[in-house]
This record gives sequence, C-alpha cells and structure tokens, in this order.
Amino acid sequence: MLTVCLLFLASAAAIYVACEYFVNGIEWVGWHLRLGATAVGSVLAAFGTALPESAVTFMAVFFGSTQGGKDIGVGAALGGPLVLATVAYAVVGFALRHRAARGAPSARIDADQRRLAHDQSWFMVIFVAKLVLGVLVFSWKPWLALLFLSAYGIYIWRELGAGGASLAGEDIGPLKICPCQSHPSVFRALLQTGVALVVIVVASNEFVRQIGTIALWSGVSPHIAALVLAPVATELPEIMNAIIWVRQGKERLALANISGSMMIQTTIPSAMAIGMTPWLLDTPLLVSGGITLLSVAGLRWAFGHGTVGPNTLARSGALYVAFVIFGLVYFGA
Repeated sequence: MLTVCLLFLASAAAIYVACEYFVNGIEWVGWHLRLGATAVGSVLAAFGTALPESAVTFMAVFFGSTQGGKDIGVGAALGGPLVLATVAYAVVGFALRHRAARGAPSARIDADQRRLAHDQSWFMVIFVAKLVLGVLVFSWKPWLALLFLSAYGIYIWRELGAGGASLAGEDIGPLKICPCQSHPSVFRALLQTGVALVVIVVASNEFVRQIGTIALWSGVSPHIAALVLAPVATELPEIMNAIIWVRQGKERLALANISGSMMIQTTIPSAMAIGMTPWLLDTPLLVSGGITLLSVAGLRWAFGHGTVGPNTLARSGALYVAFVIFGLVYFGA
C-alpha cells in the first residue's frame, strides 16, 4: 500500500509540474498564432487537457468487452462535465479569494463574462439534448453522434473567429525550456507543449489507476469510485491549469479553459458513447446531469448579468458535495 500511496502522490506532482510547462508552452503557441487569450484557453488548452478523459471514454466504448466496461465510458461522458461545472469553477473562486487575501489589488474577475455566458448557453442546449437521448430508445440513435461532433466543430470555428484581447498584451513568462530567449520559436513552444501533454496523459492515467486501487483497499463502493472519485481525477489537469493561471493573475485563461473543456466533454466523449453504446442513462447519471445543468444555469445567469465574482464561483462546489451525498445514500455506502 505504501507503493500505491507514493505512486498516487508522485503522479499528482507530475501532473502539476507538467501543467506548469503546458500552460507556459500553450501561451507561446497562441502568441505565435496571434490568437486571443480566450481562444487559447477555450480551444488550444482545453483540447490538450481533455485528452485524458477522452481517452478513458474511447478505450471503454471501443475496446470494452463487457457492458460494465462500456458503462465506464458512459459515466465518464457525464462525470467530466459535472466536475468542471462544479469543482473546477469552485477552485477558481477559492483561488481568487486566496489571492485577494494575500493583498492582490482586486478580486474582480478579469474576463469577458458575456462571452462566457454564451458558452454556457451552447453547453446547456447540447447537454440537454444528450440527456433526452439517454431516456429514449430508437434504432438510429447512433447516427446522432455525428451531430455532436458537428456542434464542436462549429464551436471551434466560432471561438477562433471571435477575436478578443490578444495574448500579446499578456505577461507571458519565458519559455521554460529556453528561458534566455525573449521570443522563442514556435517549434520550441510546440515541443515543450507536446512533451508536457504526454506527461499529463501518462500521469493522469496512473493517478486514476491509483485512485481505483486506494478506493478498493479502503472499501469504497465501486459505484462511488466511478461516479465521484474517477471524474475528479480525470479532470485534474483542468483544475491544475486553473490554479496556475489564477495564481499568475490570468483568470481569463483559467475560465476559458474550463468553459472550452466543458464543450469538449459534452460533445466528443458523448459522440463516442452515443455511437458505440445504447446510451441509456440510469438514475445516478440522470441526477448528475441534473446537477450539472443546475450549476451551469446559475452561472449562465450570473455571467450574462456580469455579476460573477469569487464567491459565486466558490459556491458551485456545494452542488458537487450534494451529488456526493446523493451517491452515498443511493448506494448505501
């Protein structure tokens, strides 16, 4: 068990360090591509950090030899958005409060809140559609997976064309692999980002594996491990990115990364699961979907009115606590 605990801590540390290199590298990639800060967070960073959980869904639905294995992929497609809509936003809120407590000039959120509100609206429409599909049975349901892929393609096109404040105005730290260069080449930025991403994927898979071992050893219900612990583990890169960017005073990138990751999680993994499984949702999955929508609806209203602050984001975490309590009661853990 000591080995398991050491691997657990080592993989978490590796994820954090790799995320430091990843966010630094992806900012320089965005700078070379002349992208706005929001697009860098919602498209480039989100696509990279969504790989671990997308890989979980892919492996489960394409290579799962049993229905239980495919159910893991279905759970991952719903668990990811739940964690992002509650825990990840709460982490940003607490990080902003911590920054203010340490004497930062202001805890005000520096972000395009109306644009974030628009993202929440997109998410809600797509997420409601996949929940409705989860309670219906018809033969051509798998073909609707193409609509989810198309929705994400439209989202990327809109984000990349929306413009916004350029990264040129951001304080980007020197590229970590060549700190002496004031303007590193795009090749070096891509190299650092790519290597960091590989480390994130490998370390995330190890982290998830050790979470499962610890849960089994401690007697936690397999259902609780799958619905509560595993999603948090797979979304750890986004959470780490949020902590790093808020610490650097770049909450615009942190919030865009969470928003973009939510769009990926509700389209790409869902398309895999809808196309390769019956996509029929049981009570716990429907409850997780309902809590996700409740959190996003509240954030959508607040972002739309420009009233989101650290406390608003921090309160999102309470909904995840509510889901954990529901899981404990439902499964009798």
